[in-house]
Amino acid sequence: MKRLSLYILTAMIALLGVSTLNAQDRAQWMNELRQYKRSYFAKELELTREQQNKFFPLYEEMEEQTGKLEEETRLMEKRLTDAPDASDLEYEKATEAIYETKVKQATLEQSYLEKFSQVLSPKQLFELKSVERRFSRDMVKQYSRLRSKK
Repeated sequence: MKRLSLYILTAMIALLGVSTLNAQDRAQWMNELRQYKRSYFAKELELTREQQNKFFPLYEEMEEQTGKLEEETRLMEKRLTDAPDASDLEYEKATEAIYETKVKQATLEQSYLEKFSQVLSPKQLFELKSVERRFSRDMVKQYSRLRSKK
């Protein structure tokens, strides 16, 4: 457990400085975070080596596609926020698009559910969302601890 906390702490320290990193350093940081996430999920889901080799490429593909949807939404929100003369119709369309992104993400995750079921046991598949939430919660806790020590 202490080893896991050390990894989280290291990841969070890196997170604090990520905004000032150049592209190469940022890529390295992201790779380290991805490796940490892989080890966390592998341990929590009790994945075999064979499952890891099949699951993580699929999972990371899904995360990449989800990230693209979120980035598109953020860009649209920023364009509208930066537009001083945006109309009510533009706000309405943007709001619809924001909520539509959630639907697209859910549809995307649903499509990967079938792919994951070819790799994970029913129990592992059931636990996946819980592990995702715990991972996020642990990262936030570590970040909060680091921020409070400043």
